[in-house]
Amino acid sequence: MKFLLHAFGLASVASAHTLFTTLFINGENQGDGTCVRQPREGETATDPISLITGNEMACGHDGNEPVPFICPASSGAQLTFEFREWPALQNPGSIDPGHLGPCAVYLKKVDDMFSDSAAGRGWFKIWEAGYDADSGRWCVDTLVENNGLLSVNLPTGLPAGYYLVRPEVIALHAAYRGEPQFYTNCAQIYVRGGPSGSLDVPEEYEVSIPGYVSEDTPGVTYNIYDRPLPPYPIVGPDVFRPRSGGDMDSSGEQTDGVIPPDCLLKNANWCSEPIAEYSGQGGCWDAVDGCYEQSQGCWDSAPPSGSANCYTWSGYCRRLNEACESGDYEGPPEFEGQEIFASSPDVPAPWGTTRTGRSLARTRTMLRVVAA
Repeated sequence: MKFLLHAFGLASVASAHTLFTTLFINGENQGDGTCVRQPREGETATDPISLITGNEMACGHDGNEPVPFICPASSGAQLTFEFREWPALQNPGSIDPGHLGPCAVYLKKVDDMFSDSAAGRGWFKIWEAGYDADSGRWCVDTLVENNGLLSVNLPTGLPAGYYLVRPEVIALHAAYRGEPQFYTNCAQIYVRGGPSGSLDVPEEYEVSIPGYVSEDTPGVTYNIYDRPLPPYPIVGPDVFRPRSGGDMDSSGEQTDGVIPPDCLLKNANWCSEPIAEYSGQGGCWDAVDGCYEQSQGCWDSAPPSGSANCYTWSGYCRRLNEACESGDYEGPPEFEGQEIFASSPDVPAPWGTTRTGRSLARTRTMLRVVAA
């Protein structure tokens, strides 16, 4: 047998929970799972964090394990995070509409994306949206209305470098009985074109994750069924958005986590390599074996967000196999496949609070967009 037939079935994820699966930068889909740290286990991928004092609070289940790719984003770029009830879109939906609660986005600058710990100090909040008393709407209401898409602009004052980006959704439907649900995981980005110098986050804005919230924090013991609802105390520090005030640094260049320029096809954080030219029967079958070896790597690395492009690469391997079987030993045939992107609705504009200053902390309006 000159080839390996591989059947792959992604474990079903059946729940009313949610998972951040897909990153958009300035409206461009980076690919399901690309640059996103996701749980390994599909069956529990959408589960909330079970221990809010544990290290999984930083970047979710298995979130201290980096993924190979880091997505570049310009200073001030718009990031959009897609949340799904079913990570591979087996069914539609973002999160149960009854899972009402706030959202936030945190950043952490790291020196080495592949060795620095996600857990610990260094986190700061760049965006938040809680409860708008005027409209009676929570952040989750807007998230559901936007089909699971949450947008935020990066601060223009971020120095160039590597950052973890942590979107967070807190469901409060069971908080009254001591069971708030935190949904979070992280994207890996490289910020280009920011100001020169180091990142200086004032002490009052920097937090440790875990450590920024406990079981008796008012924002996670809040009863959403009280009437009238008291003002909601948003969890975590106030928003901090460093502003650009000096020369822009154009010398910084991403060297780690770059998607290979000869990548023929990408699935999440896996890339196929071009098949080398061959001539003769032995070279043809060697190419088939190499193609299926790559295919196995795609299946093995596919995260809960799916393996659609692994099917495409396997189809190419079958073409190679058929050519060898027919006696066509000159190749390889041209790869004509294209990366499959899940159909997504229009990317929404940012909403929520981006102002720095505790004096504004309790007068935040969910639908007001404030430029950084």
